[in-house]
Parts: sequence; C-alpha cells; structure tokens
Amino acid sequence: MPVQNVKSLCETTKASLKNANEKMEKFLNHYNLSSFEMENDEMEEFYKGYLADLRHLLVFSEVEYEKLGIALRRPVFNESVSEKVLYEVYHNVVNSFFYPKHECYSEDGRYAYTGQDAIRFRSKPQREVRDVTLELSKIFEELRELLSYYETDYVNHKRMQGERV
Repeated sequence: MPVQNVKSLCETTKASLKNANEKMEKFLNHYNLSSFEMENDEMEEFYKGYLADLRHLLVFSEVEYEKLGIALRRPVFNESVSEKVLYEVYHNVVNSFFYPKHECYSEDGRYAYTGQDAIRFRSKPQREVRDVTLELSKIFEELRELLSYYETDYVNHKRMQGERV
C-alpha cells in the first residue's frame, strides 16, 4: 500500500477512534451500575459485564489512538510502524467491540443486509445502553471495513518476511 494511503488511513482511523472514545467516555462518566434499573440478578450481571467490556474497550481504543498520534507526528512517516498500529487497531479495538468478553451483545450478520441493526443483546437493556452501543457499532463497522486489509495481507506479508505477528 502506498505511503500516502497508509498515512491517510491512519488519520481517518485516528479521527474515528477519537469519536468513539468521546462517546464511550461520556457514557461511562454519566452511568454506573447503580444508574440502571435491575429487576433481577441476571440484569445486574448483564450491566456489570457490559460496563466492564466498555471500560476495556475504551482503554484499548485510547492506547491505539495515542499510538496513531505518535506515528503521525514523527518527522518522517514510518510506514511499517503505522501498518502495525493499524493492524493492532483492528485486532485490539475492532475485535474487542464485536466480540466482547462478557457477551452482553453479539453481531448477527443476517441483519446487516436488511438495514436493521446487526447488534443483538443477550438481555433487553435500557435505552441509553442500546443507543451508545448502536452508535459505536456504526463507527467500528466503518473501521472494520477500512482495516480489513490488515487482517490478511499484512499478516501474510509479515510471515513471508519471516516475522511473527
């Protein structure tokens, strides 16, 4: 991939992560476990897991955002370092969103082509949780499409050079 394309992709990815970070931080600063109405223990476990996953996602996202900032601020743009960061964004952030540890929601690809929301919740959450998750899903879907190249080609390229990924 030409250097200018990698640099442009880094800038786009950084802007998307900034947007996602702001949404997650605003949500986490406003809501905590006691903010939610829980009619049973199952919902309490759901919200505990959801908040834990969102906090982890925010940390991963902030770390990769900083790495992109460093890569873009260098006097001479380093393509290989930037490609590695983009690969890490894909694996550490995008995959963390679509495959959360506590499995409070999942992506159902059958709905992606119907114009409906592809995110399906394990339990019915309050409106605020649903809204922030769907907003984030749009951001991370775009990132997944932009960075899907790094899922296969980047790994294959590194392996052909004899490097471990």
